[in-house]
Amino acid sequence: MVKIEEIVGFLQRVLLFHGLNKRQLERLAKRFVERKYPAGKAIVTQGHGGEGFFIIVSGKAEAIRERSDGTKAVVNTFGPTDFFGELALLDEGIRTASVVTKEDTTCLALTSWDFLGTLKEDAEMAIVILQELARRFRVALDTV
Repeated sequence: MVKIEEIVGFLQRVLLFHGLNKRQLERLAKRFVERKYPAGKAIVTQGHGGEGFFIIVSGKAEAIRERSDGTKAVVNTFGPTDFFGELALLDEGIRTASVVTKEDTTCLALTSWDFLGTLKEDAEMAIVILQELARRFRVALDTV
């Protein structure tokens, strides 16, 4: 997936970007980088810094949270068009969970500085994305 048109077509299927128009998606698509991970590889690691946001293009991964007593729990599973790391787009905090591939996985990755730079160019895009992030956070709180 190297052509901007292919990335735009893919981003149109990602819930976070449903409210964006084609021009906005093209602007974002230019900032994403494709990353490939073998099965069993950590994409991000709990407790480490992270400035990236990831969308699964193909493959599967699990979010695993290590509790204070050392036990681990799978807190989410990801497949194509699922995303994670959205908090890392907005702050420089540490990762709240590790995300490990269950099979060979391809992702689109976006750094926080690329994301924020894009939002500075288009305030309407910022509003649409932040509203979706707020909705997602509310859903997450309802499941706790």
